[in-house]
Amino acid sequence: MAAVFEKPSLWRRVSPLFGGFDALLLFAVLMLAGAGLLTMYSSGYDHGTRFNDHGRNMLIAAGIMFVVAQIPPQRLMAVALPLYATGVALLIAVALFGITRKGATRWLNLGVTIQPSEILKIAMPLMLAWWFQKREGQLRPLDFAVGAILLAIPVGLIMKQPDLGTSLLVLAAGLSVIFFAGLSWKLVLPPVALAIAGIVLLVIFEPSLCADGVRWSVLRDYQQQRICTLLDPTKDPLGKGFHIIQGMIAIGSGGVWGKGFMQGTQTHLEFIPERTTDFIFAAFGEEFGLIGNLLLIFAFSFLVIRALTIALEAPTLFSRLLAGALAMMFFSYAFVNMGMVSGILPVVGVPLPFISYGGTAMVTLGLALGMLMSISKSHRLIQS
Repeated sequence: MAAVFEKPSLWRRVSPLFGGFDALLLFAVLMLAGAGLLTMYSSGYDHGTRFNDHGRNMLIAAGIMFVVAQIPPQRLMAVALPLYATGVALLIAVALFGITRKGATRWLNLGVTIQPSEILKIAMPLMLAWWFQKREGQLRPLDFAVGAILLAIPVGLIMKQPDLGTSLLVLAAGLSVIFFAGLSWKLVLPPVALAIAGIVLLVIFEPSLCADGVRWSVLRDYQQQRICTLLDPTKDPLGKGFHIIQGMIAIGSGGVWGKGFMQGTQTHLEFIPERTTDFIFAAFGEEFGLIGNLLLIFAFSFLVIRALTIALEAPTLFSRLLAGALAMMFFSYAFVNMGMVSGILPVVGVPLPFISYGGTAMVTLGLALGMLMSISKSHRLIQS
């Protein structure tokens, strides 16, 4: 009897493509995307097409996430070195003949204007995870030193632009890989202790260190001003302290329950600067209050914890280090943005993931999520 073969349905043919989506990670992302759309609708209603553009950027990021989720971690590992080399080469090109805007040289014209430092947010953890995977089983102090050099090159080039916010994010992603690779606590604790001591001394001697005419040789003038403004924003309430003061007023005025959707007076009377980008957390806090802020922090915490869980379950050292670094990247984004808006960290221009307006940052987030989905999928395939 002749065998009869039925043509598989369209869903049966495409359903394996959706196997790379981690349900818990996707749930966290959907919570944050929903909060982002609500906040952008309110804070950006008089900013032309910002709400529509934000939704479009999310769809683009979702498409990137879907595509990258289908790429096995072994393939991701293969692009680590070329992507890192390309990113560093572009940073050098920026230093030589980049475009300068508002005193910063961060962009490059290649037919379209690009910001190469964004590439390193993904390329840096990829490269270091690749390096330590190659050295697995025979790690020596020299290997960690090489990793530190690989990290220092792009971070130094980005700081020179200058772009303190992006350099901090790249540094955090790189250091997390080095730490997860097995760096000894004996090497971690001394610089942490020095940093804490430096902060304490800065707070104690702030009046003399931030007095007129005093210059810190290790920082640029604008970086020194940001730190001094953080310590006492009331010294220049209508100038450099305006951002911090208005952010704190907006968050505080939201109270426990918030003023309600579309009811934020600080937001809609335009007291909050950059209310659709770097300071959108102040607009969110004003309208949704302490309860809304706690729910947002819960959503970010859930995302980071799920990403760390994916790292723990990853089948290879490369996957573990990459997933761990991406988890810390999300944490750094959220912590630095919320900290600077709340007045506990200097203003460094870091967006709030999925909430702030910005196409380039959204693409980076889509890439990171796709890689996490890919690593999660590889774990489930090995189990089955």
